[in-house]
Amino acid sequence: MTVLELIESAAQQLTDAAVAFGHGTNNAFDEAAWLVLWQLGLPLDDLDGVQDQSVSPEQQTLVAALIAKRIQTRKPAAYLTQEAWLQGVPFFVDERAIVPRSFIAELLVNGAIDPWLSETTQRVLDLCTGNGSLAILAAMAYPDVMVDGADLSADALEVARINVDKHDLQSRVTLMQSDGLNTVRGPYDLILCNPPYVNAQSMSALPAEYQAEPTLALAGGADGMDFIRKLLRDAPAHMSPQAVLVLEIGNERNYFEAAFPTLEVVWLETSAGEDQVLLITRDALLNKQ
Repeated sequence: MTVLELIESAAQQLTDAAVAFGHGTNNAFDEAAWLVLWQLGLPLDDLDGVQDQSVSPEQQTLVAALIAKRIQTRKPAAYLTQEAWLQGVPFFVDERAIVPRSFIAELLVNGAIDPWLSETTQRVLDLCTGNGSLAILAAMAYPDVMVDGADLSADALEVARINVDKHDLQSRVTLMQSDGLNTVRGPYDLILCNPPYVNAQSMSALPAEYQAEPTLALAGGADGMDFIRKLLRDAPAHMSPQAVLVLEIGNERNYFEAAFPTLEVVWLETSAGEDQVLLITRDALLNKQ
């Protein structure tokens, strides 16, 4: 059996088991390729180069066990491999933190936020940092800035520490425990936030793969806006005069606009469209109040 044949077989098993995707892949073939290549110790980004390699019976047994674990536990693949990739950068992750998948990562890498920044942008906050991936990507994108990564979860911050050390950014990324903005330092020139925003109805319908993640990182109350209400109320006091807030809200645009009907925002285009991430200036937040 070749690598490609093994992937195709695994993909069929995942399809037949009706597992849910969305933690790094969005279809059975890509998920199977990730798990098979990882288990075989092959490059995750070079399927074409290895697809015709033969797989020994012993290797097939190891892959079969991993696919079975994925199906039986319904854990996201990233928790099984303890690795997730954002914009080509690898991050450690386990059940202590949400699997990183923020569209803000795209905006940091492609420069979409840059028009709202300047040479005075020196301090960045990644609020709800989870495993630290956005804080790290911000430090990589802006080599001259200092970044704080804050989270309420001490467990998530332990995972973030692993990643800050992994990427040797201890001198520029500081991690801190904070309930929202309560104990962050500020003022910040840029705040990034991928908060808990899933509304209660959607939470009750989430597939098992999402239920395997920390509820604290997902649940946003009845309309998904509980954390965001506090954030938008408190943010101006922690922002420099020209600062901006980049906020991810997933599929909750209708709830967001219902909660903040007069707030002036800029919707940023991502690979998922223009409804997932928005930008708010400090002035707009002050004018709302």
